[in-house]
Amino acid sequence: MKLVHISVAFEYMEHLEEMLDRHEVRNYVRYPRVHGRDPRGKHFGSQVFPGNFTVVQALVEDDRVGALLDELRAFRDSREAHRGTEAVVLPIEQRL
Repeated sequence: MKLVHISVAFEYMEHLEEMLDRHEVRNYVRYPRVHGRDPRGKHFGSQVFPGNFTVVQALVEDDRVGALLDELRAFRDSREAHRGTEAVVLPIEQRL
């Protein structure tokens, strides 16, 4: 089991949820509309720094991580607007 930490522009969350469903990821938490920075600059939900991110932390079975990352990479690379999408995979040492 891995913890996959994903940040995506908030307007693409529906696409991300569809990806998680396709990869049978059922256990995740979502932090909607958080502020952050990507290669295009700051996104603080203001007129000066428009946009927000959504952060998802998902518990993913080891054998599903690679395929999920492949789809996330294809999404990120498909349009300039998706370039801020990032994912980090972390090991889980213990789980309650």
